[in-house]
Amino acid sequence: MKISTKGRYGLTIMIELARNFGDGPISLKSIARDKNLSEHYLEQLASPLRNAGLIKSIRGAYGGYILAKKPGEITAGDIIRVLEGPITPVEGIEEEEPAKQALWLRIRDAVKDVLDTTTLDDLKDHEDDQQQESYMFYI
Repeated sequence: MKISTKGRYGLTIMIELARNFGDGPISLKSIARDKNLSEHYLEQLASPLRNAGLIKSIRGAYGGYILAKKPGEITAGDIIRVLEGPITPVEGIEEEEPAKQALWLRIRDAVKDVLDTTTLDDLKDHEDDQQQESYMFYI
């Protein structure tokens, strides 16, 4: 399974919203600017995320997007399925010979397990840890 820019950038949006959870709406423009991404592309990704009930849009001068649930209640799997579709390593698994079919199913189940047990809380915390570890101090 290959995750496209839809899934990768969708995760970026959701992680940023999780990092700012409870602080009010965040504009896609600010996320696009901070992450050097296309605002127009992020807008295209926000629509299915909103339709799936993962984010809410807030209108107005200080509007933007917020998470529809707490970061610990949204998994990477929720996001990837909305933007990429079903999680499957190969098409037509049922047509494979039994040995290969068993392998593909094990791979699928392992990927699903990782995606479905990794929440936005986990991802935002990991990103915060990475940023703290990347500071360089000169003495």
